[in-house]
Amino acid sequence: MTEDRTPAVSENPEGAAAAEEDKPIKSRKNGLYGEISDELAASMKSGWADTELRGLQPVPQAAYAAERRAKLSAAFPGERLVVPAGNLRVRANDTDYAFRAASEYVHLTGEQSEDAVLVAEPVGEQGHVFALYLRPRSDRENGEFWLDGHGELWVGRRHSLTEAEELYGLPTRDCRKAAEELAAATVPTRIVRGYDAGLEAALTAQLDEEKDDELKVFLSGLRLVKDEWEVAELRAACDATVKGFTDVVRELGQAVATSERWIEGTFWRRARVDGNDVGYGSIAAAGPHATTLHWVRNDGDVRPGELLLLDAGVETRNLYTADVTRTLPINGRFDALQRKIYDAVYDAQEAGIAAVKPGGRFRDFHDAAQRVLAERLLAWGLLDPAVYDVEKVLELGLQRRWTLHGTGHMLGLDVHDCAHARRENYVDALLVPGMVLTVEPGLYFQADDLTVPEEYRGIGVRIEDDILVTADGNENLSAGLPRTADEVEAWMASLAG
Repeated sequence: MTEDRTPAVSENPEGAAAAEEDKPIKSRKNGLYGEISDELAASMKSGWADTELRGLQPVPQAAYAAERRAKLSAAFPGERLVVPAGNLRVRANDTDYAFRAASEYVHLTGEQSEDAVLVAEPVGEQGHVFALYLRPRSDRENGEFWLDGHGELWVGRRHSLTEAEELYGLPTRDCRKAAEELAAATVPTRIVRGYDAGLEAALTAQLDEEKDDELKVFLSGLRLVKDEWEVAELRAACDATVKGFTDVVRELGQAVATSERWIEGTFWRRARVDGNDVGYGSIAAAGPHATTLHWVRNDGDVRPGELLLLDAGVETRNLYTADVTRTLPINGRFDALQRKIYDAVYDAQEAGIAAVKPGGRFRDFHDAAQRVLAERLLAWGLLDPAVYDVEKVLELGLQRRWTLHGTGHMLGLDVHDCAHARRENYVDALLVPGMVLTVEPGLYFQADDLTVPEEYRGIGVRIEDDILVTADGNENLSAGLPRTADEVEAWMASLAG
């Protein structure tokens, strides 16, 4: 990584936001260059072509985002609403984590840049005027574009404010003025907390934490039903994820020779090529690691004869993610016990998927899957059928020793989407067309679990798919990956060598 960032030109910046007007452009303490000569400063100011983009068409989601903003406006009449995208976060010293804009902000705008803010100013008692606060293009007069670490020649070109207005269908302002401008007007204000500490601090006198929580809850619930554009994004995420799983199976030999990290890296490559990134930390859990629900260290051995539990999803460039799990025999074939456990999980998933339909309860797919698993645990003697029947097992939750987690969740911009929505609109709600959720039952027999026969210990199986509620039932968006044991073996054999 290049490291020289030279000091600022001595003259005052022109055209920069007032809040930053007197701030020098900082260089690294131990940079190799000293002061900038007048001749170099003059050279860098001139000789650049006009690169302004004109006649841009709105981004595809602009019309959908406008509908979402209209619903937001109707829910909070007379109040100013502030939805930040978030800021860069330091990884180490002067390097930052890759930026990922806040889901609430993206859902309402379609835009993804750091330090941005969507502001809804109340108009009268009912409506709002929305504006996007964004960072303008780098200033060429004060040298920001080549001297500042976040200047154009360091991190790439960003859209001008005029370009952004055309793309997102919103008036734009300089985000460096946002805190000052918003703090100057005393208006009842709500903000989505947790993304921009500086903005929260500037608006402290105007904010109420309880009201801010209500805004977050509303915006989470606003994402429960996906529109047609969002469904297309999730379909694309699933299609790319199918490719990623296929890549992994083709390279299992390399993983055996190295570690789980080969699997993680192989899937990540596909995520970066076909999307923005992985939607969450990939779980590449081989052997006993498959019994750890969120195994993301991915540093273990990959051994033939054991199972690989791969839980991974591609996030599209518009930040919608898939969430898919397959449990694969590393040598290409299940042994008898592995197949028995796998088939139980498959049957549970089938029962769960069948319960996903409009008018059904959100809980139904979980209850259906858990019932199948409880029945199998009783049939195998892991729970004593002389003491318990299925109803009692489910009442007491005894199956949870080996099933552990809920059977699914909403999916969208977040892998656990809509997590802050009201309970009555989510867990206790009825399903409606446009909802997208995962169905992911599992059985996990820990390596140190003395209540099960030794041969079970260290086996973990989960099967997960992304299910769209349709008008007449459901659609499996990730159906491109095989699910039955026979299909999995045949698919792996077809990719071998």
